[in-house]
Amino acid sequence: MKKELMDILVCPVCKGELQLSIETQEDEEVIAGLLYCPKCQHSYPIEDSIPNLLPPE
Repeated sequence: MKKELMDILVCPVCKGELQLSIETQEDEEVIAGLLYCPKCQHSYPIEDSIPNLLPPE
């Protein structure tokens, strides 16, 4: 996931701003990490550079 996507990504549940936690990074590409919404306290993993923004069940 490119870091500049953080400018447009929002939480799919509450439309709140997401916080990025990086585990693995190559240049400006986030390979593994976590997107977290402090407003509704949901987390979304980033695996193989792909953020999984499916809302929790």
